[in-house]
Amino acid sequence: MRVLTVVGARPQFVKAAPVTRALRERQQEVMVHTGQHYDDAMSAAFFRDLQIPPPHANLEVGSGTHAAMTAEMLRRLEPVMLKGKPDGVLVYGDTNSTLAAALAAAKLVVDGRRPWLAHVEAGLRSFNPLMPEERNRIVADHLADLCLAPTETAMRHLAREGLADRAELVGDVMVDAHLWASQRAEDQLPEVARANPGYLLLTLHRAENVDQPDTLARWMQELAVDRRVIFPLHPRTRQTMKRTGISAPPNVAIIDPVGYLAMVALEDHAHAIATDSGGVQKEAYLSGVPCITLRNETEWTETVESGWNRVIGDVPGGLAAALADRAFMDPTKPRPALYGDGHAAGRIVTALEALDARHRAAQAPQGAEALPQASAPAASVRAASEAPAR
Repeated sequence: MRVLTVVGARPQFVKAAPVTRALRERQQEVMVHTGQHYDDAMSAAFFRDLQIPPPHANLEVGSGTHAAMTAEMLRRLEPVMLKGKPDGVLVYGDTNSTLAAALAAAKLVVDGRRPWLAHVEAGLRSFNPLMPEERNRIVADHLADLCLAPTETAMRHLAREGLADRAELVGDVMVDAHLWASQRAEDQLPEVARANPGYLLLTLHRAENVDQPDTLARWMQELAVDRRVIFPLHPRTRQTMKRTGISAPPNVAIIDPVGYLAMVALEDHAHAIATDSGGVQKEAYLSGVPCITLRNETEWTETVESGWNRVIGDVPGGLAAALADRAFMDPTKPRPALYGDGHAAGRIVTALEALDARHRAAQAPQGAEALPQASAPAASVRAASEAPAR
């Protein structure tokens, strides 16, 4: 089985790492990096930290508008897929790289056969139609032949959308990645964290939080709390701060972006974490650290229901109020294993092998008949992702 894996952004490198290790023990993988994240600290450093080989191809798409970036990815992905002749394509998460790879794979026909498409972290929903990531993940799920869901909640979302027959609960690969990293992260803790025990760790990068100067300035005001804040500054946020002259309050220590191991170390040692990142919300839960989500919604509703995550939206003083809530900040409260046992990667590989066998059987020529070269109904999401019932 030859699998073409497409990644492009930090969260996808993390999710792909445990699957790549498990997959390459049994099958052949070709990894393609779209170049959506291209800064060394946001890209190459993660491959080094995660101890996985560099990608076989880097498309070097870079940044741009959603439409321009996705279109350029599609243009550059198709010839790579045609040349690679994969049995299947594997995508992760909800970025523009996910969307482009899913679209390219769904319309691909090589030597009279269509490769299967599988989506890891399927079924997540924020129910916010203004989030580009929400659109990306929905399209990827509906195009996929196999939706690999991390939680029972995700499985319910897929069932409501008519995708139960191609959904499989495998657990969350972030648990696999976090367990692996926690055993190797201690000596990667930045000195600023060692010098400031009890710090609040902050990440802030979403367009709705950092692109508009008024919104970013308000978040900087919210950070004026009675506690040291450590802020690994995302390139997008840095650009807005530089352009507008917005500065952080004196209690905020701004540092350069860090690699995955250093980030896990920062999370493990934090008093609390404030973030607009979906992945960091979950990493906070896995680290047993209260999380304050700087958004109006979250895909990881289980973390809120279990009392470890508080979504504060744009309520003034919400950050300070959460930090002052003793019950919320109690690190000894129950923390159930919501996301699996750390063996999701192995289940994913097994599920892919079973999918590949089904796909081969379904596409085997019957007499003179074979899969036609043209796929006229590609405009239909259902037709583009049509697979036999399972």
